[in-house]
Amino acid sequence: MELLINLSFLLTKPTGISNYAKNLIPHLKSLNPTILTAQNYPDFNCYPVPNNLTPADGTKGHFRRLLWTQFQLPKIYQTLKSQLLFSPIPEAPLYTNCRFIVMSHDMIPLRFPKRFSPLTPYHRYYTPQVFHQSLHIICNSESTAQDITKFYQISTNKITPIPLAYDRAHFQFLNLSTRNYFLYIGRQDPYKNLQRLITAFSALPDRNDYELWLAGPDDKRYSPLLETQTKELGINHLVKFLNYVSYDELPIIINQSLALVFPSLWEGFGLPVLEAMACGTPVITSNISSLPEVAGDAAILINPYNIEEITAAMKIIINDSEARKQLSQKGLKRADKFSWEQTGSATVEVLQKYL
Repeated sequence: MELLINLSFLLTKPTGISNYAKNLIPHLKSLNPTILTAQNYPDFNCYPVPNNLTPADGTKGHFRRLLWTQFQLPKIYQTLKSQLLFSPIPEAPLYTNCRFIVMSHDMIPLRFPKRFSPLTPYHRYYTPQVFHQSLHIICNSESTAQDITKFYQISTNKITPIPLAYDRAHFQFLNLSTRNYFLYIGRQDPYKNLQRLITAFSALPDRNDYELWLAGPDDKRYSPLLETQTKELGINHLVKFLNYVSYDELPIIINQSLALVFPSLWEGFGLPVLEAMACGTPVITSNISSLPEVAGDAAILINPYNIEEITAAMKIIINDSEARKQLSQKGLKRADKFSWEQTGSATVEVLQKYL
């Protein structure tokens, strides 16, 4: 029982980080780990943990998990005679004898701090302690590695960027007929840049022939502002707020869209870009943070602060069928470079060095 993997944060309805963990774990089987989880992993040694430590329980869930991590996890580590703890999120017991490696996904709460958000002090005071006390840090892109060094003064020797991947059996080219809508997938936080996207869409000369679909959970803090904006621009009949779209439906709405438009102001990785390329759907995305690392030359890269550039990119998709075809082919080729097998074997390599 040398390696412990802490999955106490795992949600049953997976989003970004939970998806990462669920896809990665099968590829760590060769290390024969023990998994700390409230869920069922039939192929692994599992050690049960309380089921109220996840984000599904809101701030209380996070707080309970941090207390459990600090006070209960070291006891489990000792009981199981563990040598190493791997956490797919940047959480670990501080000032204990636990040796640990963590995964960092992004520094967005520091780049775009929100007043009264508990994530800001979490990233400002807790995360740096975790990083400084960890044996090594895995992250999802060169961009995130640079941020860890920039915000926390951590040596680059202590950080290994390992790109994420996508579900190849799920996200693929389905050869469906294209419909006249642009698609955005993700949350509606201000850094996702939806206000500029909506303004850019409204500037299309023949906008009444097209729709903009926003797929992602409604957020009572931001959705009403975006809905008001569409009314003021006179395009509320053209902008669809789809709310949370089920995993099964996603490949269909990606395949049928004219393009994925993902003009985020910052991303740790940017999975929707990779999933859209895997479906052969043209992509318009930002020329900053990790997004060029994911898209390579297979997308139209825009300055996300420049509304005219976003509109111009959408016009190319509408007017240039040859460009659409090329983006589709390049995207499929580019997506082929990413796989969970590679992500898993690169992660195993890092963990083995410390076991």
